Amino acid sequence: MARTKEFDPDVALQAALDLFWRRGYEATSMADLVEHLGIGRASLYATFGNKHELYLKVLDRYAQSRDPALLHELSQPGPVLPAVRAVVRRFAAEAADGELRLNGCLVTNTAAELAPHDDAAARRVETSWDHVETPLYAALVRAQAQGELPGDRDPRALARMLLVLLQGVRVVGKASREPARVRDAAEQALRLLD
Repeated sequence: MARTKEFDPDVALQAALDLFWRRGYEATSMADLVEHLGIGRASLYATFGNKHELYLKVLDRYAQSRDPALLHELSQPGPVLPAVRAVVRRFAAEAADGELRLNGCLVTNTAAELAPHDDAAARRVETSWDHVETPLYAALVRAQAQGELPGDRDPRALARMLLVLLQGVRVVGKASREPARVRDAAEQALRLLD
């Protein structure tokens, strides 16, 4: 007879996400995961696979929880540029203050730590970035069609610039103790939308 799991895999996955997000992939050992999750090593492997497989599941969970909110924010009816500005300012505020400043963005952290040498992680990073760039691009196309964005602006290039800015403010925000640095950069970038 098969044993039933004595833990909730969803709760364990969230706990693993929290630990990886705080420490990073390399600095988190299987022993750390076993201790933090309160799950036996064999159960951890049986449920999630090895550390790398668990990390990829964590990264998927993180992206699924973050990406839909951006699409919702940018697809509301009415003027578009105020929503784009609000998104950029929200990213800058999160990068400058609180827990997100200390942890950074898990996708951005993965891009720096794993993506250069880990194809599976790199694909997930690219997918997450696409889920940021695409709604920004669609919003900017809509803004241009509604006369909010000048016709000589390239919505695709602007969306890519904003993606790079958003990722950059997460990196600088995590490392810097000067919140004005990311806020000022965001405000300067937003001037390109005028």
